[in-house]
Amino acid sequence: MGKLIDGKWTSGDAVAPTNDKGEFERADSGFRGWLTADGSPGLDGQQGWRAEPGRYRLYVSLACPWAHRTLVVRALKRLDDLIPVTVVGPIMGKDGWSFAEAYGGTGEPLYGLDHLHQLYTRARPDMTGKVTVPVLWDEAEQTIVSNESADILRMLSTAYDGLGAAPGDYYPADLRAEIDAVNDRVYPGLNNGVYRAGFATRQDAYEAAAREVFATLDWLEERLADREWLVGERLTEADIRTFTTLVRFDPVYHGHFKCNWRRLIDYPRLSDFAARIAELPGVAATIDLDHIKTHYYRSHPDINPTGIVPIGPAHGVVGEADGG
Repeated sequence: MGKLIDGKWTSGDAVAPTNDKGEFERADSGFRGWLTADGSPGLDGQQGWRAEPGRYRLYVSLACPWAHRTLVVRALKRLDDLIPVTVVGPIMGKDGWSFAEAYGGTGEPLYGLDHLHQLYTRARPDMTGKVTVPVLWDEAEQTIVSNESADILRMLSTAYDGLGAAPGDYYPADLRAEIDAVNDRVYPGLNNGVYRAGFATRQDAYEAAAREVFATLDWLEERLADREWLVGERLTEADIRTFTTLVRFDPVYHGHFKCNWRRLIDYPRLSDFAARIAELPGVAATIDLDHIKTHYYRSHPDINPTGIVPIGPAHGVVGEADGG
């Protein structure tokens, strides 16, 4: 992995940044604008951009669970004709995310770029920081609106409602406090927890993270004992943010990231929950297990130096989408 320093790409040696305790530390997002129906500021006062058909483009990886969140909302809101998508290739090499046309990669149609970091420096020539997906790109201003997945998920939930988007607010005002509470448990314990386990470089750091992963899964399984969705009586972003990690759990996190105390299929309610979301219109098409497994098993030589991609698991929790 690497990063930009004063607009220059610098390759890194480690697969992921860790502190002196061997704990994985995720970098902050560098762009935090907000897309709204009328261009008004975002929820926290961020600079606003007006939603317009065809003006913005999503740059994503089909492997990344953070980018996957935005694709799920795009599918549920039926934004395909309003927000086009560019997909990076699955293998992250010394130059970071590339636009290789393999395993679902689309190439870069606007500027003929080879790597995602070139898009970042197009927006900010002196950029210093990590280069991540998803990216919400403004084609008119040729800049990045946001590269924070949690924000983009919320923007797409409402910004296009007056421009033909399907109904559905996945962060409704009356449920925000409870959604935030669930997210505050699921993000460190599960979404980022699997990475904290997988990228840990010391035994104690790994064990602490892995045990928290399964404590969170246990908590979610129990929470679903008397309800269909994690918050309220309808799908919310809390479900979507959990779902994209669950999809990857048995194919990747169980083995590759050593989260192998139990499998997802050992959690019947969570398995049914993931399958239920995958069956919603358009969601299965956002899941590409070939892309997912190719990325993880071939982009982390510190963890999997042979680059061999496993053939399994044979079981699945997301229906026909398991075919990749």
